Amino acid sequence: MTKTMQLSNGVSMPQLGFGVFQIPTHADAKQATLQAIKAGYRLIDTAAAYMNERAVGEAIRESGVARDELFITTKLWVQDMGYEATQKAIDGSLARLGLDYLDLYLIHQPLNDVYGSWRAMEEAYDAGKLKAIGVANFENDRLQDLMMNSRIQPMVNQIELHPFNAQFDRVQWLQDHGVFAEAWGPFAEGKQHIFTNPVIQGIATNHGKTNGQVILRWLTQRGIVVIPKSVHESRIIENAAIDDFELTAAEMATMRTLDQQESLFGDMHDPETVAALGSVHFDYDQQ
Repeated sequence: MTKTMQLSNGVSMPQLGFGVFQIPTHADAKQATLQAIKAGYRLIDTAAAYMNERAVGEAIRESGVARDELFITTKLWVQDMGYEATQKAIDGSLARLGLDYLDLYLIHQPLNDVYGSWRAMEEAYDAGKLKAIGVANFENDRLQDLMMNSRIQPMVNQIELHPFNAQFDRVQWLQDHGVFAEAWGPFAEGKQHIFTNPVIQGIATNHGKTNGQVILRWLTQRGIVVIPKSVHESRIIENAAIDDFELTAAEMATMRTLDQQESLFGDMHDPETVAALGSVHFDYDQQ
């Protein structure tokens, strides 16, 4: 597997992980997580809003891999924002996962009472419940404000990153400020025929690799953490096989030409998008 990255607090985070977003059933999420751990993944990324924390927890226990060899991430949903609600949400995620601590806990969206939640996360970090804390989907201006008004600095920002929305300036700003960028949707959820894109395919052919492997390699060479998702064992294994080749400077430049400089998944500056996200509520007991 790929190397680990050292977060600003010294915690080591695997650069290549496995995501479980939109895996529809308990059985599928559990099986995919087990397959990923068997294939060598040690970073598993879930969220309360994914409604599969219980399945991931079962897979962790059945994997036979020691807890301290795994790096488990989950996230705080909008309905649980605020100081006291976040305290309960952290304990709820730990209970559903069956864990004593989380390696990384993220605010899932930059909405509602971010500062109350962050104070609760700082206290849980001090208590050892959370080994690292960060955010997801925060634009750099919102992250700057949080950094200026918090005791413990965010260590990770998980954001949309793929060849069609490469976000070079945003990632550079994060890196300049000691925050790791983590890519969700590295394959753009298959949009715009990414797996057969001829530009990526040309690079893939040069290395005897697939488009997916080239995309993951392109991201990791940029110093970005990636969490590809699949429910197919062959693809899970394939996505992990990115350590035996390197893209040239020319190939990295070619990949850059694919950047459309806009999200494929909505605009967080759009009030309707904010309203839609803020109105989604989950009954975690239904997992």
